[in-house]
Amino acid sequence: MRRLALTAALLLAASALPALAQDAPPPGQRVFRTQCGACHALEAGKNGVGPNLHGIVGRQMGSVAGFRYSANIRAEAEKNTAWTEETLRNYIANPKSVLPTGTMPYAGLRNQQQLDDLVAFLKTQG
Repeated sequence: MRRLALTAALLLAASALPALAQDAPPPGQRVFRTQCGACHALEAGKNGVGPNLHGIVGRQMGSVAGFRYSANIRAEAEKNTAWTEETLRNYIANPKSVLPTGTMPYAGLRNQQQLDDLVAFLKTQG
């Protein structure tokens, strides 16, 4: 009887594993929470210390209503510069390489897998 109960418990636990894996947040979401979430929101219209990142991929730089951007972002906005996937990747990896006089106090994300996960996640937001 004890063996039957143990077997049933193991089968039940094993059947729950796929459900647990499906409930896990995407890797990019975890990277967002740890690297970006303290200053940025994903909800449209909700700004934090930084502008919201809802729909960031393809969006024109400096275009979030209600956010006060630095002079260099405003200059890029006047040139209609967009946050392409490539520009966003470069900026997240090393912000000063894209906007040397930028005000975002972030050293950059050097881990390639985390960068890939984060950009993939941001592409789904908006």
